Amino acid sequence: MKSASIRIVATFTLVLALAGAFAPAVQAQGGGAAATSLAIGAAIPMRDAIMKNTDGRTLSIGQAAGKKGTLVMFICNHCPWVKAWQPRIAEVGNAAVQAGIGVIAVNANDPVAYPEDEFDVMVTRAKEVGYAFPYVVDATSDVARAFGAARTPEVFLFDAKGKLVYHGAIDDNAQHPEQVKARYLTDAVAAVAAGKKVKTAETKALGCGIKMRTAAAAQ
Repeated sequence: MKSASIRIVATFTLVLALAGAFAPAVQAQGGGAAATSLAIGAAIPMRDAIMKNTDGRTLSIGQAAGKKGTLVMFICNHCPWVKAWQPRIAEVGNAAVQAGIGVIAVNANDPVAYPEDEFDVMVTRAKEVGYAFPYVVDATSDVARAFGAARTPEVFLFDAKGKLVYHGAIDDNAQHPEQVKARYLTDAVAAVAAGKKVKTAETKALGCGIKMRTAAAAQ
């Protein structure tokens, strides 16, 4: 009976964990739900919003844009999904920069809810992982709201004309990179860099819900 009870508790714990991972994003401190995500073909929103980068400077998505396209990735520091994908986020992002695509990673999480998402930790993490692209703070979470971003990680790839051509996940297996069968973002970046059509334009973003900042939490 004791072993059966342990199995029941373990199963229930796993169900709760999965429910939390796949449930709709919940906003911290009454920040309000993110808007519906951008539609394929949509233009880059809030191109001119100035955000603080981990190098201490400020820049906008428009300033980070590349001639061949622009990749905007909503990530953070604390989320286990981001941590699982982190080496690939760096690899694909750095390769995109080399291919002429502008890349910018955005942290819209409220550090009051998750102290690991503080700016100082962002600085350390960017160096540790080796991001060769800006990692900025969305200090009001308004950029995330404008994109309709709901998860970390969640990526938006725009072509040379600034139109959304891919939205969703990095690939099809966060926990086991050796078992990845569909490299969604890698393939989309390669297509955009070559001026070709992206075959898979949208996938389901899996990860932690973005903990949107309230006006009071904005820094």
